[in-house]
Amino acid sequence: MEIDNHGESNGNTGGVKKNQFHLYPVAAGDSGEGLPYAPVDWPFPGDTWSWKVGQRIANHGHFLDRYLYPPLRFQKAKRASFSFKSKLSVEQYVRATFPGADVEAFFSSFSWKVPAKKFSGTEEELTIVEMPSEEEIVEDLGSDSPIGSLACKAGNKKCRSLVEASNFPSEAMACDVCCSEPGFCRDCCCILCCKTTNSAYGGFSFIRCEAIISNGIICGHMAHIECALRSYMAGTVGGSIGLDAQYYCRRCDKRTELVSHVTKLFRSCESIDSRDAVEKILSVGACVLRGSQKTSAKGLLRRIEFAMSKLKSVTQLGDIWKTEDVSAVTAGGLSNHGNDVSDVKNYHETPGSGTGSPQILSGNFNLEIDSLKLEEEIDQVLRALRKAQQTEYKIAEERLLGQKNCLLNLYQQLDEERSELSMATSSDDQDALLEAVLKRVDQIKREIVKLRDMEVVAKGFGKTSKDILDQHFGFETE
Repeated sequence: MEIDNHGESNGNTGGVKKNQFHLYPVAAGDSGEGLPYAPVDWPFPGDTWSWKVGQRIANHGHFLDRYLYPPLRFQKAKRASFSFKSKLSVEQYVRATFPGADVEAFFSSFSWKVPAKKFSGTEEELTIVEMPSEEEIVEDLGSDSPIGSLACKAGNKKCRSLVEASNFPSEAMACDVCCSEPGFCRDCCCILCCKTTNSAYGGFSFIRCEAIISNGIICGHMAHIECALRSYMAGTVGGSIGLDAQYYCRRCDKRTELVSHVTKLFRSCESIDSRDAVEKILSVGACVLRGSQKTSAKGLLRRIEFAMSKLKSVTQLGDIWKTEDVSAVTAGGLSNHGNDVSDVKNYHETPGSGTGSPQILSGNFNLEIDSLKLEEEIDQVLRALRKAQQTEYKIAEERLLGQKNCLLNLYQQLDEERSELSMATSSDDQDALLEAVLKRVDQIKREIVKLRDMEVVAKGFGKTSKDILDQHFGFETE
């Protein structure tokens, strides 16, 4: 079969036309180059991308496992062969490697979906299984079905999208992989087992990935915590994944810290009157935190294990959360019943109060609770610091790479001008070209000095002079 530059088929092969491409079905494990499943002449004429499919086929007849390979010259530049396993990873690569490129035009130049061969009748007859539309699903299930009346693809009447209506805090990313599957609902189905999640008791059994993908758009996919633990995508995992009380989303490759998530679950247990539910929640929280090196995770795990030990001995669930008041221990048995004094300010304002005043000793201080709060505060500060450093790194990377490209362009211009000078015949042309070459050399020297100044940022932004940050990195300093 031949395909012209516009993706038009010149023969009748029984394929499917989409966006002017003739999409011919392929077998599992097949691969190829160029259209219709990979770009050609992008970003420059002669650049041809390659494609390959795996073994898994979705219900709608397209391959779930689909890979895209950049032109060979890009792989040689990195001295390694690499491929992209998702549309999102391709988009991130294009935006990072070719700033200003039209990503939509890039994806419209080929078809991301690859239809699979499916034998029906004889081996020679190939058919493509089309995914039914939402209207067809509703028609098959009837107007009274949950999908028809409640608009949940999984038929879940307690779906998050129905309970919270349109009041989602953030818009979720577009997904043409799992979310294109009939019967899979991003708002209530686990991405690992495809079964619906349970929102009982605050939804302790699942985690939703709210990592920001771009422009405030989040991932939005969710997974059962138990599924993630079994798949080594949650908790503390060594090796190449390297998780520390975190969740790794298989869809967007982002990480979510779980200490705050478990903290919310632990606090919710105080209002639950089911012993079995409390035990399940505490057990899940303990599994997530075990092995963590974070101070906050260790402290929270001690509290959870202490609560689990008390759960086995107490008759009333409320007794689990009763803790001895620190003030009673400090004051040798003083109780704060009837005294609503909880801060040091009241103590200082009380005339004649001494260092042993019951007012300060009977304050509502709790060692376990306050220590956990301090650990959370410090963790938040460290996370904010890491985020700030990442922002600084991105700015430095963008500016340094821009300066590198500037120098490369100047070198290229110098080569062209030198070539013209060597071929010049008249003395006037030689003089003019020689002057241009000398000016270009001076310009390159200035840009090299600028690059050397910018490289000082390797010591850190805090140790870089304000003039360099202002002139070369866009930081306005007073």
